[in-house]
Amino acid sequence: MKTADALAVLDAPLDADVDPDELVQAAMEWHFSPRTGTPFWLDRLDRLDFDPRTDVRTTADLRLFPQTIDDLRHTPVEDLLPKGYDGAADVIGVFESGGTTGSPKRVVYLADWMEREMAQAMRAMDERGYPRGVNWLSMGPSGPHDYAELTGQHARRRGGVRFAVDFDPRWVRRCLREGRDEEAERYLDHVLAQTADVLASQRIGAVQAPPPLLGRLARDERLVQLVRDQVQVITWCGTSMDRDTRDLLTDEVFPGIPMYGLYGSTVALGAAFERKGTDDGDSAFDSPSANVTYEVVDPDGGEPVAVGETGQVVMHHLSKSALLPNNRERDVARRVAAPADRPGHSVADVRPVEAFTGVPVIVGAY
Repeated sequence: MKTADALAVLDAPLDADVDPDELVQAAMEWHFSPRTGTPFWLDRLDRLDFDPRTDVRTTADLRLFPQTIDDLRHTPVEDLLPKGYDGAADVIGVFESGGTTGSPKRVVYLADWMEREMAQAMRAMDERGYPRGVNWLSMGPSGPHDYAELTGQHARRRGGVRFAVDFDPRWVRRCLREGRDEEAERYLDHVLAQTADVLASQRIGAVQAPPPLLGRLARDERLVQLVRDQVQVITWCGTSMDRDTRDLLTDEVFPGIPMYGLYGSTVALGAAFERKGTDDGDSAFDSPSANVTYEVVDPDGGEPVAVGETGQVVMHHLSKSALLPNNRERDVARRVAAPADRPGHSVADVRPVEAFTGVPVIVGAY
């Protein structure tokens, strides 16, 4: 495939139905070509025991890639910018993973990818009846996480403004790891006090927050009433939510207010909105696009598990701006049947593993 052909696929219209295997081939050509390639990958080319431009032809071939994602903990971000942008890449920001299992990984969000990610998000919100013209309240971390940028984009693109209540999830995890649970509780009380001020003084139509903060909010009758009086939709993200908690929040605490999960990864540069219906009672998520796909694999052998079986979640990102294939996440999930028109695997009952790369996973509040 010539580079011009690869560009045609990578630059497809935002609403185009892209063939996943064609996208794989285009991404390999773009990111491994000496003229357009990404320094991060070109530097590793002679360490691979295969040639990505000839041997990686389908989404299944992405499993050939070794786990190089940990290198993002110390890679200069300039090495993540493909040469094909000719030094003119429009960088929205540099964002970090949560650092739950060690030093954080860093990725770069480019403007052209942000447009694709937001086009997918807006379609998903429209399908789920998210309101337009309302203000958002987000309870979550600001930089270096991508949460603040993405929720700000969500609010602006739907005609509202974003009110933010910031918190540092790494501090909460450190408190819990060191046995300072009371300090973590006091810190989250501080976050909820700020939330109360915004809800009481501003017109808020949408709330986005991680499940632990929604759970704490649900204990405060005044805050619950403020949400019931004005909020039209709730989005949960950042950590998993078990079925019992979801049912309690939707049926008893916030009845009549639609609530959807948002599942993804900073390192995958994308996320999927929860299906409108559950799968066997659990929240289910489909791979969001041909660019960002999920797989559920056997944690030992790495082979895909059958529908109905549980395994480790693997995420792939393929776009003009980034190549992040075969990234094993710190989550396990049950593979569920995917819609016929959606690439990748669909997942349900997502929850964190107890340990990842030998490090205990402390979820905390995000």
